[in-house]
Amino acid sequence: MKNKINFGAIIVYYVIAVICRYAATKTNLLSGIENPYLVILLRGVGPALGALAAIKIFSLNNPMSLKGIYKNAIIPFCVYWILPAVLIAGVYYATIGKFPILLMFTVLVYGLLEEIGWRGFLQEQLKSLPKFTSILIIAILWFAWHLNFETTPSNMIFFGIIFFGTWGIGKVYSSTGSLLAVAGVHSLNNFFRDGLHETELILILVLLAIWIGFIIIYNKKQRAISNPV
Repeated sequence: MKNKINFGAIIVYYVIAVICRYAATKTNLLSGIENPYLVILLRGVGPALGALAAIKIFSLNNPMSLKGIYKNAIIPFCVYWILPAVLIAGVYYATIGKFPILLMFTVLVYGLLEEIGWRGFLQEQLKSLPKFTSILIIAILWFAWHLNFETTPSNMIFFGIIFFGTWGIGKVYSSTGSLLAVAGVHSLNNFFRDGLHETELILILVLLAIWIGFIIIYNKKQRAISNPV
């Protein structure tokens, strides 16, 4: 039996997420905050606040987990957070001569705040829909949440990235159930605030290959344990 979609909860979630985003990016509310890392986090906190509020208000049984299918949170933390932070910090050091460790983990936490909403809440709420329909709805809402509605070629490309990101990150969430895992994948593009160049693209492809391979191997081992010959 398919779960009924709680549209009221989704509306509450999205209204809170958009209001927080608007306040953080379209007003001077954060102008007095001197810590740039805190500003980054406040720009992405809306989806998490919206999800937690909707779950509380509507008493939803909405599962969320940092560890997902893994035995403990240390495994996804090392694979999806420590590994990219170390590799990307190494790239930064090679190009600008310093290790931006604080920036690395700020971006990862930012990704987690978003993923609590987009995957942990909204994907769970829409899982009874056909896959493509769910992906399209999440992609449109996620794109609109950024509050950039100019019909420019770069914006259309951005929507394409959002759409395929919704599909790809959604696959990771379906396979792992881990918010740490999807936060790591989500953060890949945000790490490189000055744009993507050859080195950065190679690093992203390497990390994606490692993560996909890890998911396949881990899931295969778990199935073997669950279904011994």
